Amino acid sequence: MAYEFSLPGRTIIGENALESSEKTIKGFGKKAFIVSGKNVTKMGTVKILTDCLDAWGIGFELFNDIIGEPTDTMIENGVIAYKKAECDFCIAIGGGSPLDSGKAIVAMAKLEGTISDYMGITMEGNFPPLVLIPTTAGTGSEATKFTIITDSKKNIKMLLKGEALLPDLAIIDSKFSMTAPKGVTAATGMDALTHAIEAYTSRKANPLTDTYALSAIKRIFTYLPLVYKNGEDKKARQEMSLAAFEAGVCINNSSVTLVHGMSRPIGAMFHVAHGISNAMLIKECLSYVLDGSYVRFGEIGRAINAADGEKSDKEAAEAFLEKLKILCDVCEIPTLKEYGINKKDFDDVVDKMAQDAIDSGSPSNTIKDIRKQDLLNIYNKLW
Repeated sequence: MAYEFSLPGRTIIGENALESSEKTIKGFGKKAFIVSGKNVTKMGTVKILTDCLDAWGIGFELFNDIIGEPTDTMIENGVIAYKKAECDFCIAIGGGSPLDSGKAIVAMAKLEGTISDYMGITMEGNFPPLVLIPTTAGTGSEATKFTIITDSKKNIKMLLKGEALLPDLAIIDSKFSMTAPKGVTAATGMDALTHAIEAYTSRKANPLTDTYALSAIKRIFTYLPLVYKNGEDKKARQEMSLAAFEAGVCINNSSVTLVHGMSRPIGAMFHVAHGISNAMLIKECLSYVLDGSYVRFGEIGRAINAADGEKSDKEAAEAFLEKLKILCDVCEIPTLKEYGINKKDFDDVVDKMAQDAIDSGSPSNTIKDIRKQDLLNIYNKLW
């Protein structure tokens, strides 16, 4: 069987990665459209980028109107600003929201219609060059052909895709994540872990994604507790940046499964940050599908030293699940109730959420056959 494996056009990773990217960025044009958010700008991270652009003689226009998770309206405003500023290329810097927005803006700068027209359709075209610089270690957006944008009229999170959405350049330097607060560190770290576990246990998994996935899982189980306790732990930040990229590469090539499918509707309906909604779901979702492949989950258990070679696959899989629960506790992941979601409000929309999850296609990648009733069962278990 043949496997397709795609990566960003170029990746520069490690200390001073931005400073090392001068030659590549200069090749993209004379004026950059910078997509970011208010917090990243306020923290001074955007200034590090604009100082470099000034030194390199590259002009720029700053669009930092990405507030929370991106909506179709934010993207429309970004496209208008991009065209008005007459930029040559785009640099998105921030967490997953600005990065996903940068992908959507360059695509819609060339494509006809509105972004919601492309739900379920591959986005193709000769888009302006795109540079992605993550400031969190988790979403993996810098390594994927996906962007998640909320359709504000239908109140659903659209999963949009296309090889043309992969960045021309990904710049990964853990110094940009050093200021991430504890809550963001936990949410994005758990998002990366979910990516890696789902990719490893996806029907679309292949030998290359397996290598990246197990590497990311081992790093995260080791370093996420350390960086959550001490955000200034430079080594832990570096390892988490690597893990987030590895996990992004995984889902780019073997896709996500049940957890992401069920997480997006919770995010859309109750405005829960994506990484947190994944973390709220991961224990119940994986418990439900564990018997779909004790072999795969058992291999994860052994990789993280939760079980040794003497244990059966089933025992190793269950040991993995126990260690996962401990990690969620360390990172203080809230339940739906603790987050402030009302059970009646949840019950009122649970059928729509289950249908939206099925419609996204992600649950069908799960190693165990999953139907809508299974999703309803899991949603109910969250209480």
